[in-house]
Amino acid sequence: MLHCTLCNSSTYQVLKDRPFIYYACRNCGLHFVEPGLRLDPKTEKSRYDQHENSPDDPDYRDFLSQLYDPLIKRLPPGQFGLDFGSGPGPTLSVMFKEAGHSMNIYDPFYANKPSVFDEKYDFITTTETAEHLFNPREEFEKLWNVLKPGGYLGIMTMLLQQPEAFKTWHYRKDDTHVTFYQKRSFEWLADYLRGDVEFFGDRVIILRKHLQ
Repeated sequence: MLHCTLCNSSTYQVLKDRPFIYYACRNCGLHFVEPGLRLDPKTEKSRYDQHENSPDDPDYRDFLSQLYDPLIKRLPPGQFGLDFGSGPGPTLSVMFKEAGHSMNIYDPFYANKPSVFDEKYDFITTTETAEHLFNPREEFEKLWNVLKPGGYLGIMTMLLQQPEAFKTWHYRKDDTHVTFYQKRSFEWLADYLRGDVEFFGDRVIILRKHLQ
């Protein structure tokens, strides 16, 4: 039996759609692709290489503003952040720098600099990345460990609001999307990490680390 890649609870098979098989967690509601059926790194990167995101694209900036707007309101001046999963055209980091903050970026394919995890951050962003994570608990723990007490972790990923419609959900049909969250998935994560969670619309989640 497969265990949930987030909370490690028991799961059940929810869908077969060749070549993928999907499981759902009985506890936190996470849905995920059977690990052995994920894309290999070369194929995965080839899909990302097709993205044309750029800080010069006003539509892309508008898309990212769904996270940027609520997060920027919570930050004092001159904060230090990390954009995790920055992609081939880092943009959110540019937006925060324009607002007077400094940022590091990390991406396993395009900015693979593990040294960024040697520092501590006031805030961390991860936009349209959580759905690509093979081991979400491990990755979120890694980010949480470099987040200062009182700091913010801002996430953008489309929430699964109607599990019964998972089969026809467009977000599932991207082959690089392997992990899908419900609100209760992030509520579990916030409790596990000892933080608070807020939701904004159907794809923005902000966690705040407890001071102690």
